[in-house]
Amino acid sequence: MVWLIILLVLVAAGLAYVFRVPLLAKILGQPRSRIERHFGSKRKQLR
Repeated sequence: MVWLIILLVLVAAGLAYVFRVPLLAKILGQPRSRIERHFGSKRKQLR
């Protein structure tokens, strides 16, 4: 059971990292382009 929880936490952290620009834009209420500029490079859009 502990391994399942650890696995779920790792998967959630990985998804948060992959989708960090849209997540931060939604949480902060800022345009996505502003967040992308802050990270220094445009990320490929997954859609």
